[in-house]
Amino acid sequence: MNEDKFNDLRKKLNETQSYPSVYMFKFIFDATNRKIALIENLFSENAEIYTKESDKGKYISITITEVMMSTEEIIGIYSKASEIEGVILL
Repeated sequence: MNEDKFNDLRKKLNETQSYPSVYMFKFIFDATNRKIALIENLFSENAEIYTKESDKGKYISITITEVMMSTEEIIGIYSKASEIEGVILL
């Protein structure tokens, strides 16, 4: 995710979120890319994590919900996730 996208997300979050609040993150991986643990490690043990394989088994989606304390905390997680090879941020 480039800096412009982070700035757009930051603006939207600042307009729509109040904190603390539960925020839902979504990520997609190619099913052959088994780096799910790297994403899971970005969150606390209190996060709720769900994974689902696509119908044809080509992709795996990860949905994670956790209480976030600020827009910058959300941006920080997306920033770190964007550095993981093969992850698609939604």
